[in-house]
Amino acid sequence: MNFLAALIFFTRLPFWKIKEVPAECFKHVVPYWPLVGWLTGGIMAGVLWLAAQVLPLPQAWLVAIVARLLVTGCLHEDGLADFFDGFGGGTTRERILAIMKDSHIGTYGVAGLIFYFLLLWQLPLSLPLPVLCALALCGDCWSKFCASQIINYLPYARPEAESKAKVVYSGMSRGELITAFVSGILPLLFLLPLHAWPATVAPMFVFLLILRLLKKRLQGYTGDCCGAMFLLCELSFYLCAVVIWNLY
Repeated sequence: MNFLAALIFFTRLPFWKIKEVPAECFKHVVPYWPLVGWLTGGIMAGVLWLAAQVLPLPQAWLVAIVARLLVTGCLHEDGLADFFDGFGGGTTRERILAIMKDSHIGTYGVAGLIFYFLLLWQLPLSLPLPVLCALALCGDCWSKFCASQIINYLPYARPEAESKAKVVYSGMSRGELITAFVSGILPLLFLLPLHAWPATVAPMFVFLLILRLLKKRLQGYTGDCCGAMFLLCELSFYLCAVVIWNLY
């Protein structure tokens, strides 16, 4: 039931039609976030492969990016924009939280999204199609596992009533942590070339940097921080993979 709640929460596909999910289940969706990555990353990789049969790689990669945006409803990108706005324009904890809760996008959010999408689109284009397809799935799942650990290290920064999603995630049990880890690492074991494995360190490093920032500035996390954490971890994965591939 928690996995179904995760599919409903993290995608815009009509999984809600399958069965009504109790509200309590949505507090336990984060451990299944990497498993949802099998779907969102798989769609991205599949669309990339199909589009590349009739389009040049840059356009095919762009179509794949748009496909994931449609599946997730830009959930994480909205968080990234709010994250940039909050930390770009806020000087105090209260001000950062207020800016991130504002539904309007600001200058920092616009600039951040532009640079993010330019890097995301351009970075992997030097890679062969099969490798890029593998990275699309692996990067989605592994980066979501890394980002998911934020709920185990920080408390929620707002009262539950002030949460935009009206949900405060529960910390992971041992079983949930194992589920998240296995879901995140399995695609790597089967798809990632051995010489590209050092790229898996980059999302962990980015996670630690952002974790330190959140601990210092917010003393906690928000849903926007989770989305931003995932996308920045994934971007670092692509960056490191491209560097390794070019050196190799």
